[in-house]
Amino acid sequence: MAPLPLSVSFDGDITALLLAVDDQDTAEAVGRQIAAHVVGRRVRDRGTPIRVRHDGRVLPPGQRVGEAGVRPLDHVEAFFDEP
Repeated sequence: MAPLPLSVSFDGDITALLLAVDDQDTAEAVGRQIAAHVVGRRVRDRGTPIRVRHDGRVLPPGQRVGEAGVRPLDHVEAFFDEP
């Protein structure tokens, strides 16, 4: 377990944030952490699952971000998974 500072944004938001997560957090957990700062404030909650994209690749919800190749200060984008 190691702290992993990330540049993050949420699709539809106007702001990028610096967020410290744990390298053992899953993509799903990171998405929830990003959403906690944005959804219901600047982005409307759509009630659908939140996914995470890194370097153009959508990460599987259960994949740990450290194992997915996410490195300190990489940019990660969260978004609503629309059917």
